[in-house]
Amino acid sequence: MSRTYAGARLRRLREERRLSQAALARMLAISPSYLNQMEHDSRPLTVPVLLRLTETFGVDPGFFSERDTSRLLADLREALADEVTATRVSPADLSELASRLPAVAGVLLDLGRRNHKLAERLAEATHGRDHDDPAAPRTPHEEIREFFYRRQNYLHDLDLAAESLAGSLGIRPGEVLPALAARLADTHGVRLAPGSGRRLHHYDPAARVLHLSHRLRPGQQAFRMATQLALLEFADELSALASEDYEQGATTWSLARIGIANYTAAALILPYRAFHTAAEEMRYDLERLTDRFGLGYETVCHRLSTLQRPRLRGVPFSFVRVDRAGNMSKRQSATGFHFSRAGGTCPLWNVYEAFAAPGRIQVQIAAMPDGQRYLWTARTVTRHRGGWGEPGKTFAIGLGCEIRHASRLVYSDGLDLDNASAATPIGMGCRICERLDCPQRAVPPLGRPLAIDEHSSTFVPYPVGDARR
Repeated sequence: MSRTYAGARLRRLREERRLSQAALARMLAISPSYLNQMEHDSRPLTVPVLLRLTETFGVDPGFFSERDTSRLLADLREALADEVTATRVSPADLSELASRLPAVAGVLLDLGRRNHKLAERLAEATHGRDHDDPAAPRTPHEEIREFFYRRQNYLHDLDLAAESLAGSLGIRPGEVLPALAARLADTHGVRLAPGSGRRLHHYDPAARVLHLSHRLRPGQQAFRMATQLALLEFADELSALASEDYEQGATTWSLARIGIANYTAAALILPYRAFHTAAEEMRYDLERLTDRFGLGYETVCHRLSTLQRPRLRGVPFSFVRVDRAGNMSKRQSATGFHFSRAGGTCPLWNVYEAFAAPGRIQVQIAAMPDGQRYLWTARTVTRHRGGWGEPGKTFAIGLGCEIRHASRLVYSDGLDLDNASAATPIGMGCRICERLDCPQRAVPPLGRPLAIDEHSSTFVPYPVGDARR
């Protein structure tokens, strides 16, 4: 059994709770000197101490695992790609920083984002903006993805509040629409009316009328009603949470409120305990869950990725929505899985196979370059406006978890979860992928000289030479 050294995380947790070393040592039934040695990585965390830590702080044991830094390390590798290429920083340095000083690494990433924003403003002011720069600042919608990414896709206080409201309204499968309509009418004086035009929904605050398009299925109607109810019931809470990261009145602030309202709506129509219980009983069978709760496949998958309540955690999932061209319009993660922010995603990922068999769930065991394996499910969802000749839209919805949780899913039945060689090797996107022998690579590997030889060719599109030359 490998030893666990997690001094930086232990120290950070203690300081966040404003505990002295002596106070925490008493809680853990160890000596202050022993705790000091663990915080400085002179001694590993023992199993008894680890169990007491999880009880004391209410965190998953995986928080102290070395794998917990994989996402932070990938962010650093991507943000400092130019420095790694120029050999000013080595991959080993980044690994050490992510493992030993995660808070410092986070500050460094924030400083990098601010620098990108300033660079964009300067480029715009001088009319020299480079639209092809992969390190360009994020759009407002990408900022909102980061908002939830930093919180591991779980908002504890709002999740509890939504569950409490669902209980008082008597929300149960098959009775969601009347319960929401009654609350909107009785408490907020909002009535429902048929929608018109191309909008799926529209709320008129002056007339207090919520218009819903006839094209919406019952589950979609429920979600939009719940979102509007969240905006009315929890207006102050939404604003306060959005203001933690963004300036009030900014575009990102408004988008954050909408995103948080959508989160609250899902927590309202799929109350945590009831949904968590059903998911565990059904072994996360996605189609059975959609039938049980009468909601869409995407809504159920997205809600599953938020089940991270302390002491009542579900499987920690990563959730992604992509189109045929590889554009990623949604990504949320409660795991260490890293989504590339530069370039496309990996073409060997099974989310793209889903388009070849619409409506059918694809299952894949995928291995990242660092050896971490994941079980991924993927299925397409299609939406139409309803008229002949009008274009619809099709997405692939991916839901993945670390292989150590895979046995809890019905999709693991019949798979050899212990056979590492059976996993499909994927990466985080061709620009930063470390797999030098991948025949599917779309761009040359970052920081490696190409081996150009006019007298030979290789199956690998971008063969590399000796990095030392």
